[in-house]
Amino acid sequence: MKVEQIYTGCLAQGAYYIESKGEVAIIDPLREIKPYLDKANKDNAKIKYVLETHFHADFVSGHVDLAKATGAKIVFGPNAQTTFEAYVAKDGDELKVGDLTIKVLHTPGHTMESTTYLLKDEQGKDYAIFSGDTLFIGDVGRPDLAAKSELTQEQLAENLYNSLRNKIMPLADDVIVYPAHGAGSACGKNMSKETSDTLGNQKATNYALRADMTVEEFIKEVTDGLAPPPSYFPLNVKMNKEGYSSIEDVLTQGQQALSPEAFEAAVNETGALVLDTRKPETFAAGFIPNSINIGIDGNFAPWIGALIPDIQQPILFIADQGREEEVVTRLARVGYDYALGYLQGGLEAWKAAGKEVDTIKSISAAEFAADYAKDNSIKVVDVRKDGEFQAEHVETAQHASLDYLNDHLAELPKEEDMYIHCAGGYRSMIAASILKARGFDNVINVEGGFKAITETDVPRTAFVCPSTLK
Repeated sequence: MKVEQIYTGCLAQGAYYIESKGEVAIIDPLREIKPYLDKANKDNAKIKYVLETHFHADFVSGHVDLAKATGAKIVFGPNAQTTFEAYVAKDGDELKVGDLTIKVLHTPGHTMESTTYLLKDEQGKDYAIFSGDTLFIGDVGRPDLAAKSELTQEQLAENLYNSLRNKIMPLADDVIVYPAHGAGSACGKNMSKETSDTLGNQKATNYALRADMTVEEFIKEVTDGLAPPPSYFPLNVKMNKEGYSSIEDVLTQGQQALSPEAFEAAVNETGALVLDTRKPETFAAGFIPNSINIGIDGNFAPWIGALIPDIQQPILFIADQGREEEVVTRLARVGYDYALGYLQGGLEAWKAAGKEVDTIKSISAAEFAADYAKDNSIKVVDVRKDGEFQAEHVETAQHASLDYLNDHLAELPKEEDMYIHCAGGYRSMIAASILKARGFDNVINVEGGFKAITETDVPRTAFVCPSTLK
């Protein structure tokens, strides 16, 4: 028996590879299917099932392409409806993979088709559960994503309470919990950085599995403090239900190398967003005017989804040499399939062609502290999340979380310098690039972010600033 977790940190997502006697089941695969095919080929095994724990909202699954490539059967839990061929399992169904048995446990709550797969070993002993977004390490799935007029988030939470107590908590303490996500995912509120655990430890430490917890307490705790979901979530659900373009076609289209002239013409003809995926400090030193910086080395895909509302937005991009396929792949993971190509030769080729280049002023935290000491009325904009800001912030800072920056452009000043910071510098450069593209010419990025600022004598407070925007 082989059970392997394939964890993708930038999405905080876990897919799973299960193999026995030359047969394989893949659970919740990512969009690019080659890694799964390579593993099966290495094991001289055939992929028999592609198991989906639910219709994912935060990424596009590879189930359709993987089934086409291997002949594997796509399996969903009860209540699932798809436009492609799939087996909709019944609660209690058992699937054989070599000498192993996978039992279908219908666990509605996060969504109504949500299903946990219980893996039994060669002797028939319960070995592990693949809990999708039903049970995380330290948390449970948010119950608001599938809420509709006929089913409220409170009703979904009640379903989740019953699923956990009737299907999962009765299992033995030594059963391993393998969830679909870890810390950093927007599918839960307070997930652990750990990506697996024993069920016994979760019963002892996970707030949602308290034995004495009433359904009313559960509903209140799991629905309290839920941030609005990213706008791309319903669009990913739609793709996971209805299918999508082949990943190979998306990769081919997105990896077209364009000369500076062709790149510029494509921007003008298509209205494409110009996405610069280089490091923040490299971007600041020189970039194509009106381009947006979302660095490939950070939480790239989630920020793409949060900040580009139209999933069909044409995108032309700049990347470090050799990373073009990675950019297109990571865009496709969250359903952004309309990358049209990249700038061949990068910014050096653009400059060599005599094209205009813009810059963003970046200063150290020490320089920021010096400016603040001279005039503490300077405009400071903190683009971190609410909880980060509330924990501690520069005393006079205005809060404009990056997640909602596009909603608050009218509330930020265009005529004076704005010192922008986040926690470490990644998000602030995204914000600075967005503002620069919207005509805010006086943005100043504080390198090293709040972490570096705390090493200076700039006054800070832990109270919520009255000027909080959102």
